[in-house]
Amino acid sequence: MHAKLNKPVLTTLITGASSGIGEALARCFAEAGHDLVLVARSRGRLRALADELVCQHGIAATVHAADLSQPGAAARLAAALERTRCKVNVLVNNAGVLAQGSFVEMTSESQQRMIDLNIAGLTAMLSAFVPGMVARAAGGSAGHILNVASIAAFQPVPTLATYAASKAYVLSLTESLSEELKGSGVTVTALCPGITATPMLGAAKSANAKVSRIPDLLVGDVNDVAREAFEACMNGDAVCVPGVINRAAMIASRSTPKWLVRLLGGLLGRNAF
Repeated sequence: MHAKLNKPVLTTLITGASSGIGEALARCFAEAGHDLVLVARSRGRLRALADELVCQHGIAATVHAADLSQPGAAARLAAALERTRCKVNVLVNNAGVLAQGSFVEMTSESQQRMIDLNIAGLTAMLSAFVPGMVARAAGGSAGHILNVASIAAFQPVPTLATYAASKAYVLSLTESLSEELKGSGVTVTALCPGITATPMLGAAKSANAKVSRIPDLLVGDVNDVAREAFEACMNGDAVCVPGVINRAAMIASRSTPKWLVRLLGGLLGRNAF
């Protein structure tokens, strides 16, 4: 039985759901009574999470193992859900990858994987699911989209050049779609978290000792980030920047001359990473 019997049951699809922000978001949506479609490369971790959330919240959850950096993966996922008549009300594009280091020392394969997943994979998911969400919204079934960008989207970050650029794309696309779809019944939100305590941060610390020196004050709690993101998504906010410090940095970056933003970003990138 669903926890929210007096409300229509919503289905939320979350990519990159096996750990980090994606897993925390899955817990938020399940707690709110949403059925879940969990997507990541690791079927075993997804299955364990799905079973836990079904037991805790009485929702339905299905899992799909997919590498969304591969061409055609989003379309195949959409077709699989169509065959089971699963209609997605909330789409959470969280899957992403980060590689940190000097651009000239990073392999082209590493650069391309960030582009393939963070940009191409996310765009393919939107292409595969948004038209149907808009069509259903015309019949009264409102939809919500949450695209996970980063605080890095607001400024250039040396040693995270391609990653920051990929997240700037996500932010720009989200803000454009938020305006384009206004009045359609489908809202689009960009989540721009700062440094967050996730397995991705742990991997970065293992690869670069400088990352371990980042003050705890600047590292967000993953559950707090997910809760703010969930509320912003369901409220239809265009941009969500969790944390007071991150919001101040975002406002400063948008009001500061570009040359100064580059200078400050360079200092941060060379010293912190």
